[in-house]
Amino acid sequence: MSEAAKPVKIPGPDHPIIVTRNANHVVVRFAGHVVADTRAALTLKEASYPAVLYIPRKDADMALLRRTEHASYCPYKGDASYFTLAADGREAANAVWTYEHPHPAMAAIKDYLAFYPDRVDAIEERSAAEAR
Repeated sequence: MSEAAKPVKIPGPDHPIIVTRNANHVVVRFAGHVVADTRAALTLKEASYPAVLYIPRKDADMALLRRTEHASYCPYKGDASYFTLAADGREAANAVWTYEHPHPAMAAIKDYLAFYPDRVDAIEERSAAEAR
């Protein structure tokens, strides 16, 4: 699909997308490594889909991520790029996605990563009270 042919849609009542700051401590683990550890995650709730946690790149171990050629397009968010997780002889293909240049309505998720829960060992989310 050419860039000009890609539809751009704005979230609204028929397809709501709400991005909020997540107050919890979020840790992503893979192959015995902490891939991400943050208290600055975002929660993206899109229409009827399950909520997705977005982790700031600065809080991820980018050395464990290898960019792939895989790409996808969301008319609401834009072009997604993907990374394979690799550590200690294990790989999880295209386990991480990111919108490096999201549409203006989704600018909040720029420089954030999202992880497929079934391709990592754990995504732990603890409230401030549990972390004590």
